Amino acid sequence: MMARRAWTPPQKESRPKMNEQINFPTLRVVTPNPKGKDDPLGVMSLTEAFALAKEMGSLDLVLVNGKSDPPVCKIVDYSKYRYMQEKKAKETKKKSKATEVKEVKMSYKIDVHDYEVRKKNALKFLNQGNRVKCTVVFKGREIQHDKLGFELLEKLSIELEDTCVRESKPRRDGRFLSYILSPRPDVMKKINERRRAAEKTKKKNRKEAYTQKLEEKEAEKVTATESDVKSVVDGDDDTFLDDVESSLDDLLGDDYVDDLFD
Repeated sequence: MMARRAWTPPQKESRPKMNEQINFPTLRVVTPNPKGKDDPLGVMSLTEAFALAKEMGSLDLVLVNGKSDPPVCKIVDYSKYRYMQEKKAKETKKKSKATEVKEVKMSYKIDVHDYEVRKKNALKFLNQGNRVKCTVVFKGREIQHDKLGFELLEKLSIELEDTCVRESKPRRDGRFLSYILSPRPDVMKKINERRRAAEKTKKKNRKEAYTQKLEEKEAEKVTATESDVKSVVDGDDDTFLDDVESSLDDLLGDDYVDDLFD
């Protein structure tokens, strides 16, 4: 028989307490500032906070810190507040993904070429801003030679000391011996500068592409307008003259106009 997949109930959205759910008599009220830090509105009663939220455009009163004294509430449009919170969470997740723990594994009997490959990979990961877990793997009775594993890891950390620092001493876990290397502060500074420069270039290219698109649209509008004007000016000359003659006929009379155009 086919195995049935366990049903998992949908997760409910975790919402902060807001509006009528707030029951603190006194609140410290703030409102968001587009430039960053929230603007304080002062300490007031719950009734005054509700009235102020309504006065500011029927906004929501959202509890952001219920453990402070007095509790802190923010007057905000909750849908916009939730969007900004989700956006901030995505940015945090994106940054955490940018700094990962990579791993390089090797045997204590590794030959020179393979060792250089592992060291090169570790250096590449460190220069990308990642932490690196260096692991020596023992098989069977090789665990008796763990001293050689310690020496191998010590050698690797010394050869990479210009790029990284060792977070702790090597630790043994069963048949694995490992430690973690992290980029030096000056290396991380250069990496962050490169990331900011790349992001700045990306934004600049997007802006230039958008500006170019607008200019192309404006050029198309100008071309279309010039084409319309030209079609009127360079239209059928006979039709244009007929219209003029008809208008003069109505104004001056047929005979006079015939003599004029002859």
